Amino acid sequence: MPPTVQPAVPVPGGLSPPRHHASSDDRRLGRISTALERAWQRGWLSRPVLEPDAMISVARKRTGLNVFGDEAGWRERLDCLVHALHGEARLSPLGTVIAYGQLVSALADRARMHALWERHPEILSQPFAAPIIVLGQMRSGSTRMQRLLACDPRLTHMRFFESWNPLPLKPRMRRVDDRLLRAWVGLRMARWLNPQFDTLHPTGTTQADEEIGLHNISIFGSAFEAQWRIPSFAAACEAMDTRPIYAEFRRLLQTVAWLRRERTHRPWVLKLPQLTQDLDAVLATFPDARLVCLDRPASALVASSSSLVRNQMQLQSNSVDPGWIGREWLRKVALRQRRTAQARARSEVPQVDIAFDEIGADWRAAMTRVYRALDMPLLPDVERRMARYLADTDQRKLAQHRYTLEEFGLSHRDVELVDRPRVAPHGATVLP
Repeated sequence: MPPTVQPAVPVPGGLSPPRHHASSDDRRLGRISTALERAWQRGWLSRPVLEPDAMISVARKRTGLNVFGDEAGWRERLDCLVHALHGEARLSPLGTVIAYGQLVSALADRARMHALWERHPEILSQPFAAPIIVLGQMRSGSTRMQRLLACDPRLTHMRFFESWNPLPLKPRMRRVDDRLLRAWVGLRMARWLNPQFDTLHPTGTTQADEEIGLHNISIFGSAFEAQWRIPSFAAACEAMDTRPIYAEFRRLLQTVAWLRRERTHRPWVLKLPQLTQDLDAVLATFPDARLVCLDRPASALVASSSSLVRNQMQLQSNSVDPGWIGREWLRKVALRQRRTAQARARSEVPQVDIAFDEIGADWRAAMTRVYRALDMPLLPDVERRMARYLADTDQRKLAQHRYTLEEFGLSHRDVELVDRPRVAPHGATVLP
């Protein structure tokens, strides 16, 4: 195995990461991993071969297709990711099974995607209305904003089952959409393996959700970084030209719309934390976009993001270091703040800023400002739908999520620089 790559980031504030005590959930996951290892050793199950060529071969057999496309450098990213999974992620047997399943599924979707485009080239010539981009980091309230806007039938949005299963198994869907069934099973498995799932990210099979599954098909993005300790892959994604990836992202959105057989072309409400990191490329792909920009103090962003990432890593790794997670997501939050501010300063697209606490204080006033920036009336029926959504039990589940910076070896002083923007052209902000 290649050596572990460590980012050159000192422990902020001289704090030592706290020890994490094993819970009943940790012990249950340990038993699952032990059972898997025993089954592999005794030949009861085949050990997943977490190697690029082997997974591509399985995807070919699964789909009966051979074309995966050469755009956006997906193969190079796959090689980089697998190298990081072996050398850095410290996967448990359960983590190996999950990683293998996700990557084979993404490769199979790549093959289905190209086959569908070859049969139906009209998909890529569909008109695409100016999207509304909910721009916010992980844990910034962007999901809440997306779901508020999803209450408006004049707009459209990604649904959970479409994000995680963008392509149906069959070339043209029959009466029952297999993506719905696969998403339903996947959600129940996620909740069984991870009882905290609904506290961290309440969702449902048909509920509005982020487009993270589209990035998986491109072998790119924060879905992987939030699950596994893979700093070399993260560094590669941060350094690359992401414009080809967002060109593919746009084509996949057109594909999802085509599969719905909708005759109208409503504006998409897009929401994905990765967009804050790649905003220049996003605006090059969607030059007519409108931005709804979410803001939350960096201390809360870093602590909450670190808590989510630790939860995901504990599911799949034998060794989880809260101190490393805290340092990495402090770095990540600062990078995304800086890139977002710089891209916004260069752009003249319509933009509106909404603070995290504004929705809780007076959501009607906040949404009125959003709709004014979008140049749309906030209709009474839409307001009523928003009120029902905010009264839903899912909002109370989110309030149960508890986290502190100290759990991750950080202090408020470590993150205070991230919260010191300075004014730049066009009213945007740039970090020092």
